[in-house]
Amino acid sequence: METIIETERLILRKFTVDDAAFMLEILNTPAWLRFIGDRNVRTIEEAEQYLLNGNIRSYQEYGFGFYVVVIKETQKSIGICGIVKRKGLEDVDIGFAFFQQFMGKGYGHEAASATLDYAINILKIKRIVAIVDPENAASISLIKKIGLQFEKMVQLSRKDIELMLFSI
Repeated sequence: METIIETERLILRKFTVDDAAFMLEILNTPAWLRFIGDRNVRTIEEAEQYLLNGNIRSYQEYGFGFYVVVIKETQKSIGICGIVKRKGLEDVDIGFAFFQQFMGKGYGHEAASATLDYAINILKIKRIVAIVDPENAASISLIKKIGLQFEKMVQLSRKDIELMLFSI
């Protein structure tokens, strides 16, 4: 398991197909379904394909992607955080999602700030954006806390809702 970022309390590591059960669980949380969208992943096999065609392919194509966020002390996987090149966006997008029971403990801020630092200082990415559902107050707060500022509303496809785009 390849560690990409290490913070005081967390490890951010690359996904492998062995993370399919974790991915299946997080993709079907109420917050993911409401604010990110249903990816129609309902089985371990579908989760494996989701990882192979998404995060794992992103590592190969771009050299970055979403990473599993793990608490060092317990080795518990608590969420995802990373940067991706998304269809419909010119710039690299930072994103995150955490299980509800780990929200409000500073893990999101710790993971997102370290990811932003990694993107800017190690990967040398000049411009980073974040997109968020206007109703997702917790994510908007975290995006602002790591230093991104609201720029404009965007729609990634005709069937999508308008999202807030923040940038740094």
